[in-house]
Amino acid sequence: MTSVALTIAGSDSGGGAGIQADLKTFQELGVFGTSALTAVTAQNTLGVHGVYPLNASEVEKQICAVMDDFPVTAVKTGMLFSAEIIREVVRTLKYYQAPALIIDPVMIAKGGASLLQNEAVKALKEELLPLAAIITPNIPEAELLAGMKIETAMDIEKAAELLLEAGADAVVMKGGHLDNQEFAEDLFMSASGKKFKLRSERIHTKDTHGTGCTFSAAITASVAKGKRMEEAVRIAKDYIHVAIKEGLHLGKGHGPTNHWAYRSYKAEIKEVVLLD
Repeated sequence: MTSVALTIAGSDSGGGAGIQADLKTFQELGVFGTSALTAVTAQNTLGVHGVYPLNASEVEKQICAVMDDFPVTAVKTGMLFSAEIIREVVRTLKYYQAPALIIDPVMIAKGGASLLQNEAVKALKEELLPLAAIITPNIPEAELLAGMKIETAMDIEKAAELLLEAGADAVVMKGGHLDNQEFAEDLFMSASGKKFKLRSERIHTKDTHGTGCTFSAAITASVAKGKRMEEAVRIAKDYIHVAIKEGLHLGKGHGPTNHWAYRSYKAEIKEVVLLD
């Protein structure tokens, strides 16, 4: 049986992030991808040059069209833009008793442009987050959602605990923004008490556009195929590591990752630390 995943996100005309990155990742990991577009962006490796959101009802109709016809087994959210869209997504997913929800809390583009309105942060945290099977924030996103500054390993764990208390079943705290020149280290924590770190060699490159979208899409693809969350996260870490390592060197700014690199080369995670 063909596994089906749904991404609810914005588009990236440059092709490295958003809906485009999600569908490429689904395809590469053997999952049929469906989508509900929340906004169109005029975007390239140099930045976001325009954001044009859809109406919440238009987003809802797309989700319904997919859910009424396809056997969706995992749903991912990316750029949702407004509180109105978030509330409509929540209402619609509840109506369909949607399967596992993976939340990538997209807030700021690589070049610094805001992709989430200020009033939408509260709706994301209070209304969407409690539906999450897993949420995958980077450090700036986690700081905003947890309401605290993150500078140390203890801070990362505390912020993860706060997100679990807010209702998520699990969280991956992505450590790419931390000042560690040797490793990129992510922390997985679940409400059931599972906790471990995923550490990979840091790749020094400017071509990291869409890494968050791609990582969460890889988790979604594996979950859609029935894999346990812990295994899905490990596969996603492997997938994004090799996508960055085998970069395409496109564009004049922050270039996209290589979504098809995983086909021919599976990077080994240098160290996986299981914490007590």
